[in-house]
Amino acid sequence: MYPSSPLMPLFVALCLGLIGCAAPDSSTSAPPSATVTTAQPAVAPATPTPPPPPVALPHDEAILAAARDLFGKAQLPAGQKYNVIIDPLVDGSTGLQSLATVAIEKKLIGLMGSDFAQFQWKPLNSANLSALPLVFIGTFTPINLQGKGDGERNAYRVCFALADLKTGKIVSKGFARAQTGGVDPSPLPYFRDAPLWVNDRIVEGYIKTCQGTKAGDPIQAAYLDKVASIASIDEATQAYNNKKYKESLALFTALLRNPAGDQPRVHTGIYLSNLRLGRREPAMRAFAKIAEQGLGAKRLAVKFGFNSGATGFSKDDAPYDRWLRELAMQSARVAKATGGCLEIAGHTGRAGSEALNERVSLQRAEYVRQRLIEQRKDLAKHLSARGYGSKDALVATGREDPSDALDRRIEFKPVTCS
Repeated sequence: MYPSSPLMPLFVALCLGLIGCAAPDSSTSAPPSATVTTAQPAVAPATPTPPPPPVALPHDEAILAAARDLFGKAQLPAGQKYNVIIDPLVDGSTGLQSLATVAIEKKLIGLMGSDFAQFQWKPLNSANLSALPLVFIGTFTPINLQGKGDGERNAYRVCFALADLKTGKIVSKGFARAQTGGVDPSPLPYFRDAPLWVNDRIVEGYIKTCQGTKAGDPIQAAYLDKVASIASIDEATQAYNNKKYKESLALFTALLRNPAGDQPRVHTGIYLSNLRLGRREPAMRAFAKIAEQGLGAKRLAVKFGFNSGATGFSKDDAPYDRWLRELAMQSARVAKATGGCLEIAGHTGRAGSEALNERVSLQRAEYVRQRLIEQRKDLAKHLSARGYGSKDALVATGREDPSDALDRRIEFKPVTCS
């Protein structure tokens, strides 16, 4: 035993006091079976994995899937039948109609007759349009497999919409992605032959109504305001496609009697029909009108035919000298009215290396610039040239045929003078 000490009672009392302080309060303690755990640092929630992109289906399956999506979700009273007219489908990047869009339209008509009997197809004409039916619109747009409209296009985005002319609203949408196999994107003759491509507000409104809306949204005003003319424009366009040039000229010219007909598509039809009939002067007056509207809309592209990989124009039937004369006059008018300048922008398709494409596109832009200055010396200080290669390709399929001719365009772009 340790010897006793006078400090021992004080030591024992101090220990008992410490033990008492450490003991839990029976009124607030956890049950004896509770386990005390050490606090862990907070862990941030895992970032959700984005869903995989939609699978591109074989072409026919994609059209059927988009149609079922559209008709199956239509926000319409059941037990009724609805008349449907089709405003011809277009490429969602360019607004062009092609053999592919025509084939889709025929397939849709067949589907309405077999699988979707609630919807009854009616031909697009003025009488049927005046009854304010449902209007079927659609775009068929080349995209890449990630769903983007840049880079190499190796699939198609199918977009369908049903627009109700009585309410002015979208009643349904349908989407799918299609593989490229079995698709012929060759443009119809009217679109293949059109010399100019402009920022057409009506066509843009059509595309935005399909691609930029959801069910219940209003139809784009730019499209709805001109919808009364779509039957007549389609009739005139088909006459041109069928080589009935006198008939197409009469139909396109008649459209100008109504303010709704004063649009680039109509003036293009007048130009093309007159040219086919050997009427050069009326044709060039229509060309000048298209150029004026394109420059006014701040985007005008010209489909000059160039020799492959070269700068000079190809030897075809297009009146390039007359085009240049009118384009120089319109460019000078814009420069004088605005005090601004124009960039002559060269573009190419995706074939070949990008370094070569940029060089060729710049050379072509500079060639056109010099040809314009030959027509109007006062344009020298108002025009610049730039080559974009294939960076801004609109179609980007690399086919190097009429289907992607717009990729090889020369564009007139308003810019600030340097």
